[in-house]
Amino acid sequence: MERMKLVLQYFQSNSESISNGICIILALVSVKLYTSFDFNCPCLPQYNKLYSLGVMIVPPIIFFFLGVLVNRHTGIMMDEWMRPVGNRSKNPAVVKYLFSAMLQRAMLAPMVWILVTLLDGKIFICAFSISVDPSLFTGMPNNTGLDAINIMAKVPCKEDVIFKDSSFRKAVSRYVRCYSQAVGWSILLFLIVLGAMGRLIKPYFDDHSTSMQTRYWSNYLDVEQKLFDETCVLHARDFARKCVVQFFEDIQEDAVLHLPHPLFIANPQGEWEDEEVEKLHGVSRQEQVDELLIKWHYNKPVLDVTRIAHRPKVCVTWEDRDGRTLYSDV
Repeated sequence: MERMKLVLQYFQSNSESISNGICIILALVSVKLYTSFDFNCPCLPQYNKLYSLGVMIVPPIIFFFLGVLVNRHTGIMMDEWMRPVGNRSKNPAVVKYLFSAMLQRAMLAPMVWILVTLLDGKIFICAFSISVDPSLFTGMPNNTGLDAINIMAKVPCKEDVIFKDSSFRKAVSRYVRCYSQAVGWSILLFLIVLGAMGRLIKPYFDDHSTSMQTRYWSNYLDVEQKLFDETCVLHARDFARKCVVQFFEDIQEDAVLHLPHPLFIANPQGEWEDEEVEKLHGVSRQEQVDELLIKWHYNKPVLDVTRIAHRPKVCVTWEDRDGRTLYSDV
């Protein structure tokens, strides 16, 4: 149980870990889906290859777009690519890094599907049994009235009556399955060698400092988007609370609205507010909120936080519970 908690904490630590976890889940789903999929070859010369290649290609395309859809880097990359320049310049290296990370994760589940189908061999047998030269094998049924192409097309259908008590079908199936598994293992070996060589050669062709900067700013964009969403939620909650309180004050002008004193105090204008620092920050109308959101999209702030050191601190104090508060700058 403790190991499961550690695994969950790892996948919840950042968006990159979450994306990795989702892609691994998609890969496992692809394996499970293939094992539960009942593949039945048409056993017709004009349909075998078309149906088999469709089963081998269409699900990987679906898994690829699912991987693109669920990857958080996709949204961050598109936002960074399409946003107006405004006060902040764009960094093509960051967009390229996000695209590469998204593509690598999205390709995991499709490659797993293709490798599983090749190592299993059933789809490959259905697609290419008609391409095998029947003269390489003995025991081919000759009393069926069918030509060689139609007989070879029925090789994937082991229940067909023309192959009853015949070792010909098994020999052809074994022959084609060996080719399929050889292709599958070759692709797997190529991917492993390619990944290993990429890890070994990359430091020689890539500036480490530039790579660190790119990774830092890609993580920054992810964290910035999260904090912006969280801040919007806090601001919207505070704005909604103000509107609700004001609504009930307007419809109950003669009634006294009893609010818990530890949670609410009154400012000099007679408005109720939290003891904690307000999250509205002077933005109190719909037009102001819309203008602020538009400004964030078109003119994102520059990446410079030196002004915070010179910002005056505001200390909010209150004397009593009758509605008087004192505001002082420190």
